[in-house]
Amino acid sequence: MNTFTGYLRQAGTGLRFLILATLVLGVAYPVAVFCVGQVLAPYQSNGSVIKDATGAPAASALIVQAAADDKGVQDPRWFHARPSAVTWDPATSSASNLGPNDPKLLTAVKANRAAVAAAEGISESAVPADAITASASGLDPDISPEYARLQVRRVAAAHGLSPDVVASLVEQHTTTGIVAFLGQPSVNVTALNLAVSAASPASQSAQPK
Repeated sequence: MNTFTGYLRQAGTGLRFLILATLVLGVAYPVAVFCVGQVLAPYQSNGSVIKDATGAPAASALIVQAAADDKGVQDPRWFHARPSAVTWDPATSSASNLGPNDPKLLTAVKANRAAVAAAEGISESAVPADAITASASGLDPDISPEYARLQVRRVAAAHGLSPDVVASLVEQHTTTGIVAFLGQPSVNVTALNLAVSAASPASQSAQPK
């Protein structure tokens, strides 16, 4: 009888601890973190959502929204993102897993360099590294300012905009201050393409998706 009573007492203690842990770790803590996030960083805690010219949610600044066809060819009307092993599919996230000595990687890099040089009308030696190498996630929305500036002339011509206007948009979307200090200056392709769309009346019906 004493042994059975001891088991019941232990079970009761375990149950009370489970309830307490559930309330503290499963309810109170998540609610507290959510409230702190809404107060201190509402933009980031809500997914870093970018809105279009009408004020409607258009995309997340954390995931690239590359305008590309089913074969992975990026639309020449828009700023191009870095290459992607998953063709920028937001449902997946992966790198190519090719080692630095893998012939397939060298072949891909050469093909990317030639394609970028042809698209922008420059020599292959002028193509920046981020234009020909994929990120680890395949969904990186950021490119270097150098790569963005190389694309200004093509994008401006496609939308009937002045190159100075598009160049100004690139500068406006280049990270500065503490963000650039902790990493390096970069340009968010998703936000930049939405800005181009807003600046070009002719592109309102052809926003990148």
